[in-house]
Formats: sequence, C-alpha cells, structure tokens
Amino acid sequence: MNRFFVERKLQDKKNGQLAERFQVYTQLMRIDRPIGTLLLLWPTWWALWIAADGYPDWLIVLLFTIGTFLMRSAGCVINDYADRDFDGAVDRTCQRPFALKKVSKKEALILTLLLCILSAFCLLPMNRLTWLMSIPALFLAMTYPFTKRFFPLPQLYLGLAFSFGIPMAFAAITNHVPMIAWILLAANTLWTLAYDTIYAMADKEDDLKIGIHTSAITFGNHDITAVMLCHAGFDLLMILAGWQIHATIWYWLALVIVSVLQYCQWLNIRTRDRKICFTMFVRNNRIGLILFIGLLLHYWIGKS
Repeated sequence: MNRFFVERKLQDKKNGQLAERFQVYTQLMRIDRPIGTLLLLWPTWWALWIAADGYPDWLIVLLFTIGTFLMRSAGCVINDYADRDFDGAVDRTCQRPFALKKVSKKEALILTLLLCILSAFCLLPMNRLTWLMSIPALFLAMTYPFTKRFFPLPQLYLGLAFSFGIPMAFAAITNHVPMIAWILLAANTLWTLAYDTIYAMADKEDDLKIGIHTSAITFGNHDITAVMLCHAGFDLLMILAGWQIHATIWYWLALVIVSVLQYCQWLNIRTRDRKICFTMFVRNNRIGLILFIGLLLHYWIGKS
C-alpha cells in the first residue's frame, strides 16, 4: 500500500512538471494572444481566395491556416530567444519565460525546430513551387528578431516575413506567382510596417533604453506621418489589386470602411499614449477581416 502511494505521488509530481512545461511552452508560442496569427492569416486568406477565384480547395485552406499558426508560434519562440537579454528590462515583456528564467535556450531552440518541422508537414501535399517559396519565408521568419540589433526598420523586414504566405498561396493553387501576388505582398508589407510601427510606439521609451532599433525610433517625431503614409500606400496597392480582379461594389465598400478605420487610428495614435497605441495595433485585425469579407462578398455575390 505504501509503495502504491509513493508511486502515485511520484506520478502526480511528474504530471505537474509536464503541465508546467506545457504552460511555459504555450506562453512562448503566444497561444493566449492570437492577434499575431490573425494578422498573418488575413493576407494569406486574401491570396487564397483571389488565386482560386473565390473558391479555394478547403484542404489547402486548412493546411495554410495550420501552417500559419505553427510558423507564427515558431517566430514568437525564436523572438523570445533573441530578446532573452532584453525582455526583463521592458514592462510589457518582463513576465515572459526567458525573463523569468523559466526556460532554457536549448528548450526554445528545440521547440522552434519542432514547430518548423510540423509546419513543413503542411506542405507535403503542395507542389514544388510552394516548397521553394517556403525557403525565403522560413529564412525571413527566423532572422527577423535579430534585425533589431542593426537594421533601422526591422518592422519593414517583419512585413516581408508576414507577407510570404501570399506568393506561397498563389503557388499552391495556380503553380505560378502572378503580378497580383507581388502587389498584395507589397501592400501587406506596408500595412505591417504601419501597424507594427504603432506597436513599437508603445515600447519606444523601453527600446531607447535598451538600445535596439525600431521604426518608431527611426521615424522619430514623424512616426505618425510614416504610419499614415504606409496606410495610404497600402490603400493604393489594394485599389490596384481590386482593379486587377475586376472587383465589384462589395470590395470597394470594404476599402472605404478600411480607410475610415485608418482615420480613426490617426485620431487616436496622435496622443502617443502607450495603451492607446497598443489598442490601435490590435484593431488592425478589423482591417484584415473587413477586406476578407469584402472579397467573399465580391466572389460569392458580386460575381454571381
């Protein structure tokens, strides 16, 4: 009987340790904060629907969705690994696992590798071109966190990393990457630069203190102007994309709503208040959603 209780106690302890590690790993992957996954998904879904003329294969949609989640998670883990010496000095990140010394460098690297391998499985049914397009996508995702040490606009680099699901989507569905894919990639890069500059504005004081580069620091007092110019460039490129797909009223209506949301962002970020800037960053999710709904209505109602 005593042996039974000892073994039960050891098993409970082991289960508790596993649960603790799982919690640490999910925190590294930002599973509790899906905004990053959503901001990656919207442009990928735009591309899938446009490439398939409104009716993508649902297996491809599912695989791209899972792959996006996995690669965003891998990007978060490698980001924390790269920032492990800085996060403890920043209010917003001081509770992350590395800052609290809850995870080792080896664990983070193994977790990153595992997530990348799992995402590669999502590519198994895809064609060769999609596999080839995944190589620069992986490189950009894994190297972005380190650009903050030397590149004045790491958010621009992030924009490229966040946009490579677009040519991959076209490659998977059409087996080639047409001009509209690159137009969408450029548009999404500008949109990412806009919303992540807003995000960087919230951390500007901390980033200056620890000595890393961000677009908010590089743009200086012109940060808000830069954000709005990026939004304007995004809008112009999305107008060009709409012209290429012969968009109906639903798409154009979505773009009008997007411009209103961008104007609301401008009204709010002028305060440069940390909490407000972070809220405006999160609300960019609405821009992605509205454009996706506009595309759905364009294909499913406007062209019917």
